[in-house]
Amino acid sequence: MSAVVELYTYDDYVKWEGDWELIDGRPLAMAPAPVRKHQSLASELIFRLKEQIQECEECEVLPEIDYKISEDTILRPDIVLTCDETGEAYLVKAPLVVIEIISKSTAKRDEKYKYEIYEEEKVPYYVLVYPDDLKAKIFKLTSKGYDKEGDFTVEKYHFKDI
Repeated sequence: MSAVVELYTYDDYVKWEGDWELIDGRPLAMAPAPVRKHQSLASELIFRLKEQIQECEECEVLPEIDYKISEDTILRPDIVLTCDETGEAYLVKAPLVVIEIISKSTAKRDEKYKYEIYEEEKVPYYVLVYPDDLKAKIFKLTSKGYDKEGDFTVEKYHFKDI
C-alpha cells in the first residue's frame, strides 16, 4: 500500500497561517521566531551589506522575503541582496546573495536542499552563518556549481561583481 502525498502550490501557500516554505510542493514549517543571537547577527549582516552597496540605487538588502522559484517552490531566506528586482509581493529572480543563519532545526534544509536549489537557480553567492560557532561558509557560483570561498570568523569578505 502506498501513501498518497498531497502536493501544494503558491496559491495554497499564501492562505496558510504561520511561517512556511514550500519545496517541490511539500510544505515545511519554519522554525519558531529566531533567538536573539540570530536576530543580532542578521541585523549586523544587513548593515554590512547595505554599507557595501550604498552607492547602488538598483540594489537592496531584504530580510525574510519570499523567493518564488516556481509554483511549487517558495523559499524564505534570512537575508538577500537583490538588484533590479521587479516583484512586489515576493522575489521573482535569483538574488545576488542569499544568507541563511543556521539553526539546529533547519540545518539540513539549509545545507542540502536550499544549497541545491540556490545553485540550480544560479544565485551567485550563498552564505551559511553558524551563530553558535561564529563562523560563516561562503560559496561562490562557478560554471561547475558552487565553490567554497572559505570559512570565515572575523575576516571581512567583499562580494565581487556586485
